[in-house]
Amino acid sequence: MFDRIREMIKGMDVLILGFGREGKSTLAVLEKVGGYRSLAISDRAAISLAEGRTDIRLITGEDYQKCLDAFDIVFKSPGIVLERDPSGNRCRIVSQTEVFFSCYRDQIIGITGTKGKSTTTSLLYHILRCAGRDVVIAGNIGIPVFDHAQDIKEGTIVVVELSCHQLEYMTVSPHTGVLVNIHEEHLDHYGTMEKYVAAKQKIYRNQKRGDILFCREDILPEAGTCEADVYAVFPPVHTDGQAEDVPGGGAQTERQVRIIDGTIFFGSYRYRIPEQEIQLMGDHNFYDIAIVFAVCMQQGISVCQFDKGLKSYEILPHRLHCIGTRNGVKYYDDSISTICDTTIQALHTLKNADTVLIGGMDRGIDYRELIEYLSASPIPNIILMEATGKRILQEIRNEYPQFQGVERLILTENLKEAVQMAKKVTRPGHSCVLSPAAASYGIFKNFEERGDRFAEYVMME
Repeated sequence: MFDRIREMIKGMDVLILGFGREGKSTLAVLEKVGGYRSLAISDRAAISLAEGRTDIRLITGEDYQKCLDAFDIVFKSPGIVLERDPSGNRCRIVSQTEVFFSCYRDQIIGITGTKGKSTTTSLLYHILRCAGRDVVIAGNIGIPVFDHAQDIKEGTIVVVELSCHQLEYMTVSPHTGVLVNIHEEHLDHYGTMEKYVAAKQKIYRNQKRGDILFCREDILPEAGTCEADVYAVFPPVHTDGQAEDVPGGGAQTERQVRIIDGTIFFGSYRYRIPEQEIQLMGDHNFYDIAIVFAVCMQQGISVCQFDKGLKSYEILPHRLHCIGTRNGVKYYDDSISTICDTTIQALHTLKNADTVLIGGMDRGIDYRELIEYLSASPIPNIILMEATGKRILQEIRNEYPQFQGVERLILTENLKEAVQMAKKVTRPGHSCVLSPAAASYGIFKNFEERGDRFAEYVMME
C-alpha cells in the first residue's frame, strides 16, 4: 500500500482535509512515504502541530475548503461535508478508505447500516479472533484503516465498519459486504432519504462477480445494481412453535438467513441462540448475531467455534448496557440510540422498564412511529428533554389527541434534569433506560460522552 501511495502523491501538492483522528493518521503515513512536493492541512478548527514545524502549511477557519483547487490531491476525512460536488474541483479527492480498499478489497469484510453495524463488526471480529484467524478490525469503529496497513498479510481478514460518510464517494466495494439495515438518519447532511440510501448502497455498487453481499431482505439491491451473490437476511419472527406460518417455513433457500423462534437457519446450518448465556439481548441483537453467524459459516468457522466466541463476547458500551443498580432501580445506557426504531427495540427488550429518557438534537426525522408506539406502550414514565423532546411533546399535543396516557409525558430541559426526575418516579424493582432516539451533537461531543454523563448523573447523590 505504501508504494501505491508514494506513486499517487509523487511530486504533488497534497492537502489533508480534516484533522481529527483519521487526518492525523493520514499525516503519519504521508510523511512516512514522502515524495510529495508540498503538504498542507485544512480544517475549520484550529490545528496544533509540534512546536517549530514550518514544513506543513496550515489552513483554518470558515473558508477552509476554499483552497482545494490549489492542490493536486486531497485526502478527505469522513467527517468533512464537502461544500460542493467533487466533480466541480480541479483537484483529485480521495480518502483513506478508498486507497485502503483499492489495495486490500479481496480480504475485506465491509459492514454498514444505520444501526447495529458496530455490534456486528465487533462481534464478527471477536469470533474470528477466538477461532484463531488472522484478523484485524478498523474503520468507523474508531481505528483508521491506515493504522493497520503494516499488520496485513496475504491471509489476513480485515473487518471494516463503514459509515455513510466513508462510503459516499467510494468507487471500490469490499469482497464481502454487509448491509445491516437502513433507517431515516443524517438528513441534516444529505437533505433527502434518497441521497442517504445512495451512500449506503456504495457497500455493493462496485462489487464484482464472485463477491458476497448479506443484506436485509427489505432493502435488497434492484436488478442489475449488484454483481455479487446476494444473501437476504430476515428479521426475527416468533411463531409459538408454528414454523409453517413463516414465509418459506423450515425449507430455507440457500441464499436466505432467517431467525425463527430463536434459531438461526442458513443453508444447511442450524444454530439455537443461547440467550441465557450471552450478553446481547433482544431481537435487534439476535438479528446481528444471525448475520455474523452466516458470515462466519462462509469463512469456514465451525458452529462450535461460533458458539464459544458468542458466549465470551462482551457488549460495547452505550448499547443497552446495564450501568448498575441504584436504590433498587436498574439503569441502562442506550445512548447509541439515535432513531425511533432502536428506542422501540430497547423498550421491547426491557420488559420491566418503568422509565425511558428521550430527546436530543433535532435533525428533522419523523417521530410518528415512536409516538404511536409510546401511545400503546404501558411504560408509565416518558421523560422528554432537549429540542426533540420538546418537539415530540408539541406534536403529541397538536396532532395526537388520541394519545393514551398523556400524563406519562414529563418535559425536562436536559439530561441532568431528566435523570433527577427519573430517580423520583422510577419504582424500585424496575428499570430506567436512556434511549434518546436523537443525536447528541451540539449538546455533547458524541453519544459516548452522553452515555458517560448519564452514568455520572445516575450515581450522583
